[in-house]
Order: sequence, then structure tokens, then C-alpha cells
Amino acid sequence: MSTLLEKTRKENAPLPSGKDKIIGIVVSEWNAPVTESLLKGATDTLIAAGVKEDDIIVEYVPGSVELTYGAKVLVEGTLAHAIIVLGCVIQGDTRHFDYVCDSVTQGVTNLNLRYDTPFIFGVLTTDNLEQAEARAGGTHGNKGEDCAIAALKIIALQEKYTI
Repeated sequence: MSTLLEKTRKENAPLPSGKDKIIGIVVSEWNAPVTESLLKGATDTLIAAGVKEDDIIVEYVPGSVELTYGAKVLVEGTLAHAIIVLGCVIQGDTRHFDYVCDSVTQGVTNLNLRYDTPFIFGVLTTDNLEQAEARAGGTHGNKGEDCAIAALKIIALQEKYTI
């Protein structure tokens, strides 16, 4: 059901141009096959929207908890118009999953409130690897692509209301 609604949303909303935009992407090295697929979806979408390949800044961090610090470093050290954080946390047998998910979610929320640059949350939180693969280029699309679209739309919104 949600996939059908998402497809309809995408078809009805034009994608803003990425021309002259700089986008930072912070990628978790943990669960690399999944996060690399998310990264490819994001970069392919940004390039298709007009962002120059040289204007996509990609940095890696060890895991999802480190994404917020990596994003902070990028926003303070670059002229990025938006920062996308990409990660994948898969449920295990311990509560570690909950702590990691809470940490990165709150961290990205805090960055959005602290800085004028938008931070886009692209962290998959799944029960198993199959669910993650389905959302990283599989049957449920590529959430990296969705994050790139969100970044361009939020930049356009910000520019519309910047005085």
C-alpha cells in the first residue's frame, strides 16, 4: 500500500533542478553492500537532476551512529546546499539496534534544528537483510534515490522563502 502511494506522489511532483547545487553525502561503512546501493541511487538521481558529479561530496564513516558527526563536519567544512545521511541498521538479538536507531534519528533531527542546511535522513532500519535489500534497489525501490529527491525539494523550498 505505501509503495503505491509513494509512486503516485513521485509522479505528481516535478523534480527541482540540481543545477549549481552542492550536495554532501555521508555514508556508513557498516552493511556496505546496502549503503553502497543507496549511495548509487542518490548520486545517479542527483546527476540526472543536473548536479555536477564534482559537486557531490561523499564521505564515509564507520557506522550509523557516526553519521551525525560526519554530517556536522560536512556542513561546517563545505558549501553544501544539503547533506544526505545514508546508513543501514538491521535488527539483531540485542537492544543495540534500538540505541543506534534512536541515536542517529535524534542526531539528524538536532542537526536540522541547529543549522540552516537541510539534512536528509536515509537510514534504513529493518528486521533483516532481505528488507534492507528490497529498499536499496530491490522491490521497494531505492531509498537513496528518494533521499536525493527530498534534498532537491527541500533546497527548492528553502530558496523559495529565503529573503
